[in-house]
Amino acid sequence: MAGFHALAMTQRGQGTVEYALVLLGAAAVALALVAWVARSGAVGQLFDSVVGRVLRSAG
Repeated sequence: MAGFHALAMTQRGQGTVEYALVLLGAAAVALALVAWVARSGAVGQLFDSVVGRVLRSAG
């Protein structure tokens, strides 16, 4: 019984650690995506396209 108790004690924070690792992975992917978009200028092109369509349809 002592071996089971020792095993349970070593896995007590495992769920929290896994959750933290998933969050860190998601943050790394998000940062990489933001860096790629910022370098490519895609946001500026999208904004120009949307504003151009709005202005053409308005007048």
